Amino acid sequence: MMSGGNYTTIDNQKISGSVPAVSDPGQVTVKFADSNLETFPPSEAQGKISGGSRPPRDADETFSKPVPGSDESPPSGWLRSFTVAAYKPYFDVDTSDVLERIKDSLFPFNGSFSEKVASNPDLYGPFWICTTLIFVAASIGTFVTYVAHKIQKKEWDYDINLVTWSAGLFYGYVTIIPLGLYIILKYFSAPSGLAQLLCLYGYSLFIFIPALCLSVVPLELFRWVVAGVAGFLSATFVALNLRAHIKSAGERWFLIVAAIFLLQLALAAVLKIYLFTVTV
Repeated sequence: MMSGGNYTTIDNQKISGSVPAVSDPGQVTVKFADSNLETFPPSEAQGKISGGSRPPRDADETFSKPVPGSDESPPSGWLRSFTVAAYKPYFDVDTSDVLERIKDSLFPFNGSFSEKVASNPDLYGPFWICTTLIFVAASIGTFVTYVAHKIQKKEWDYDINLVTWSAGLFYGYVTIIPLGLYIILKYFSAPSGLAQLLCLYGYSLFIFIPALCLSVVPLELFRWVVAGVAGFLSATFVALNLRAHIKSAGERWFLIVAAIFLLQLALAAVLKIYLFTVTV
């Protein structure tokens, strides 16, 4: 070995000597501690990858919380009336249900409509019946007036107020009258469901759709007969279906049923005067 300055050199030579042998310890048992690693895929699905899994711990909890007004946790109390979910059951009908209820309204003497819809009153049919009445009343009234003016060779102007007047009449009648009757029956300790009353009055107006179509016949007497028959059938439909329930209100039940019947006839008279009558 030579050293000079900061360098140390080793001669390229063999180092002789013997290395002591290491004794064989025999068979050695190796034990591994339990690992915290999870198998893949994990037995309990977590995270956003697997469907129906729980969010990871570090996930933003904002997305895992139910949205107010959703189906997961609908609000309770009066706030529920401002959600769509509160009105879903009243539109859970199909075409066959609506047609069956319309048929019952055209044959009112059975008086079994309220019993059939007691478990599932709908607002789908009444809404479309009123909407159809509005456009039929406006279109038929406009057509009849146009023909009458042309026959007499007079100038004709379209009256847009006919649409707004019809909308106010039908929507207002089918909403205000059942609501008032609901309050009256509750006062006489014979409460009825508001949805059932809205459903009953909505379907009671269907008879006026064909009556309005028949008003194109230019005979005043015929129009009075059509309006009278339609009003009588509609009033009978409402009165007979409410009679059995209103009887529990006491001795005044007959006055309530008579008022309901006359009010429906009054609607037919209003329709005859303002929609079935053509003035030139």
